[in-house]
Amino acid sequence: MESMTHVINQGMAMYWGTSRWSAMEIMEAYSVARQFNMIPPVCEQAEYHLFQREKVEVQLPELYHKIGVGAMTWSPLACGIISGKYGNGVPESSRASLKCYQWLKERIVSEEGRKQQNKLKDLSPIAERLGCTLPQLAVAWCLRNEGVSSVLLGSSTPEQLIENLGAIQVLPKMTSHVVNEIDNILRNKPYSKKDYRS
Repeated sequence: MESMTHVINQGMAMYWGTSRWSAMEIMEAYSVARQFNMIPPVCEQAEYHLFQREKVEVQLPELYHKIGVGAMTWSPLACGIISGKYGNGVPESSRASLKCYQWLKERIVSEEGRKQQNKLKDLSPIAERLGCTLPQLAVAWCLRNEGVSSVLLGSSTPEQLIENLGAIQVLPKMTSHVVNEIDNILRNKPYSKKDYRS
């Protein structure tokens, strides 16, 4: 933290954030920063998508509300799984077909991967009704979370980037009704202690 405070004070950066830190580690950093008059982190970089929700929806909201730490999320399409291209297996031209991405291929063809593909098929009518693609729906779903400061897109081509940026047009359509529809299909909404009390 001392190093990051120095970098910011020298004008080499404006802010700093963490990546894959636990909520407890971030809170500890914030406390140390306050105690020793240093600059605390302003965001946490966390994986967040339709199938990975726990950290951003349960662990980080308390930090967002208490100390203002936002989430800079990555992999909104789950390494391409949510793009829809793996609905009928692994195409030869895809990332998952490469030898160094064997782990991704195994994830896609696993029983859990097949269940995820079925859920994506069930989400397609919602995307069609909203006039968007499945990737745009997924990115807009990430953006609609109040604690998400930004979503890092991992586009491989200019066309993918343009498509993903179209999620901005979908964001106003992400009503609580639409989000509930998505949750009813996914059936993976994590619950916090607060949810159990209500």
